Amino acid sequence: MNISLKGKTALVTGGGSGIGRATVIRFAEAGANVILLDRSPENSDDLVKKIGEDRALHVKADVSKADEMEKAINEAAAKWDGIDIVFANAGQNGTFTPLEHLDPDDWNSVIMTNLTGTFLTLKYSIPYLKKNGGSVIITSSINGTRTFKNFGFSAYATTKAGQVGLGKMAAVELAQFKVRVNVICPGAIETNIDESTNMEDEKLKEIRIPIEYPEGNQPLAGGSGKPEQVADLVHYLASDAASHVTGSVIYVDGIESLL
Repeated sequence: MNISLKGKTALVTGGGSGIGRATVIRFAEAGANVILLDRSPENSDDLVKKIGEDRALHVKADVSKADEMEKAINEAAAKWDGIDIVFANAGQNGTFTPLEHLDPDDWNSVIMTNLTGTFLTLKYSIPYLKKNGGSVIITSSINGTRTFKNFGFSAYATTKAGQVGLGKMAAVELAQFKVRVNVICPGAIETNIDESTNMEDEKLKEIRIPIEYPEGNQPLAGGSGKPEQVADLVHYLASDAASHVTGSVIYVDGIESLL
């Protein structure tokens, strides 16, 4: 995608892996300075070296913790005197289990990372975005927005539905400051988010309703999408090519959620 982001500074949460990593690379290729906000420095530091420390910065923070986020975002903004693009992408799957078996601590962990983390990312970035206008993209999901057949996803799906509501509220609130806010809803994408998943299969048998797709549920691609395909969409929404697009919810799932 040949759309320039030269002169822009982009903040990406969860930037060290998966969709975040692919988007960092795409932003850098488009000319943007990139800030990787991640709580695990290993992958992020490696990516900073590949891009170059004159164009990339890693700041360490847990998105669920207000004090860490405020400090990290202020540090990031100081590097290139502002932030123009925010990709609120960090998240976790948590524990997939029936509601009656879901531990309150597991519920709270997912809510804090996925939903509160998105709020904190926006909260501390907004003062910088308002200076010159900008773009916010939030990673939600088909789960909780258009798909409800993934049994045991209740905590995760709740956060994803909440992100859509938050994104639309933010789009209305920030339009007068020329800040656009859009929400993307990926389906199955080849990432390592499953590493943050605890599938309680025996308990899930209690609530599962059999649903079968003998020929698969992703006819467009014949399988899961790739992080780079999501990064292409984020790149477009971050750019001036999407200057009149805000408050939108865009699905990137190869029609998986329509089956």
